[in-house]
Amino acid sequence: MLDQRFKSSLWRAVCVLALFAAPVVMPAHAVGPNDWMSFNKPNTGAVDRNFIRRWEANPPPGYPTLSPGNIAATDAAIKRYELIVKGGGWKELPSDQLAMGSNGPAVEDLRDRLKLSGDLQDESWMPQHFDYYLEKAVKRFQASNGLAPTGIVDKRTRAALNVSAEVRLRQLKLGLKRLKEYTRHTAKGRYVVVNIPAAQIEAIENDRVVSRHAGVVGKTDRKTPLLTSSIHELNFNPIWRLPPTVISQDLIPKGRQMQRAGQSVLVKYGIDAYDGEGRKVDPEKINWNSSRPHALSYRQKPGEGNPMGFLKINFHNGHSVYMHDTPSDSLFGRNFRAASSGCVRVQNIEQLATWLLANQGGWDRSRVDEMKAKVKREDVRLKKPVRLYFAYITAWATEDGVVQFRRDLYLKDGVGRDVASY
Repeated sequence: MLDQRFKSSLWRAVCVLALFAAPVVMPAHAVGPNDWMSFNKPNTGAVDRNFIRRWEANPPPGYPTLSPGNIAATDAAIKRYELIVKGGGWKELPSDQLAMGSNGPAVEDLRDRLKLSGDLQDESWMPQHFDYYLEKAVKRFQASNGLAPTGIVDKRTRAALNVSAEVRLRQLKLGLKRLKEYTRHTAKGRYVVVNIPAAQIEAIENDRVVSRHAGVVGKTDRKTPLLTSSIHELNFNPIWRLPPTVISQDLIPKGRQMQRAGQSVLVKYGIDAYDGEGRKVDPEKINWNSSRPHALSYRQKPGEGNPMGFLKINFHNGHSVYMHDTPSDSLFGRNFRAASSGCVRVQNIEQLATWLLANQGGWDRSRVDEMKAKVKREDVRLKKPVRLYFAYITAWATEDGVVQFRRDLYLKDGVGRDVASY
C-alpha cells in the first residue's frame, strides 16, 4: 500500500514537471508564409515603440488576401464561429492592462477568450497567471487582427478582443461573399491588391505574395474608392496636378489662412497657379477670399516637397485617384493609416516599381533608385498592364487556418462602430 502511494505521488510530480518542460501546443497550421507568427522571443515588459513602428511599416508577406485558397478556409472559419456563437460567445474583458506577470481573474478571462478563438490551447495549472504561453497567444491574436504583436493587452488590443463573436461571424460571412467576387480572377498571373481596411498593398504573382507594403488610405470623409482597373503607367518625379478635392478642402482654406498672416501659400509650397488659358498667374495677385482661386488649376514641380514623392502609379478610374510615394513616411509606422484624400500612399514603393517594371527591359532596382536620387523626370508605359484591385476585406481566413480580422474603417459591414474604433 505504501509502495502504491509512493508511485502515485511520484507520478503526480512527474506530471507537474512535464507542464513546465513541455512546449505549448499551438493550433496546427501548415508550413507556409505565416510561419513568422510563431513568436518565440519573450516580451521584456515595456512597450517597444520602435518595434511597433517597424512592424507597422514593414508587414510580413503572409498569404495573399485574395487567394482562391482562402475560400474553403473562410468557410471553415465560419463554421467554427457559428459553434462559438451557439455556445454563448466569449466574456467581455475588463479595462485592466494585462502583460507578462499579471495575475487575477482578468487573466483567466483572457485565457478563455483566446482558447475560444483558437489562439491558445495551453491548459495552464495557474490559469490566473499571465505566462509566456499566454503572451505568445496574445501576439498571435494581435498579428491576425492587424495589430503590432507586443504581447501586451492594451486599450486597442482589448477593444479588438471585445468585439463579439456574433459580429465577427457576420464579418466572416461578408468576407466570404467578397472573396468569391474577386477570386474568380486572381488564381494566376500578376496583380496588385490594396486592401483598404488593412491599409496594405500586395504584389501577387501566381498566387504568391512577392511583396507586401504598408499603405495610407483615404480619411473616413474622403474615402478611397472600391475599384478594379489595371496599372498602365509609372510617372517618375511627376508634376503634381492638385485634384479638385485638395484644392477646395486644403489649398484654398490654407491660402486664406496664410493671406491673413501676410504670406502666400503658393510661394511657400512651390505651387504654380494657371488660368483657363494655361497662363501662369502671379501668386501675389490672387485674393484667396474671392471666387477666383476656384477657377484656377495648380501644379507643383518635382522635388523634395512634392507630396507624391518621386513616383506616381497610374491606372484608369473615374475617381481621380492614384498610388504614389510620399516625402513624409512617418504615417507608415502607425496602426491607423486613414489620412489621405482618397489616393493610396505606398511604403517602399521602389520595390513595387521594380516588380511592375520587371518585363520592361533595362529596368532594375538600381535604375529605379537612380531616378529617385537624381530627380529625373520620365514616364514609363507598361508593355503589359498589371491588374489592380482596391478591395474591402475585413475578415478572411488563410489556408493554414489563421483567421484574419481588420477594423471596418468605412463602416461598410453594418456591424456597428466598435469594429472601427480600435
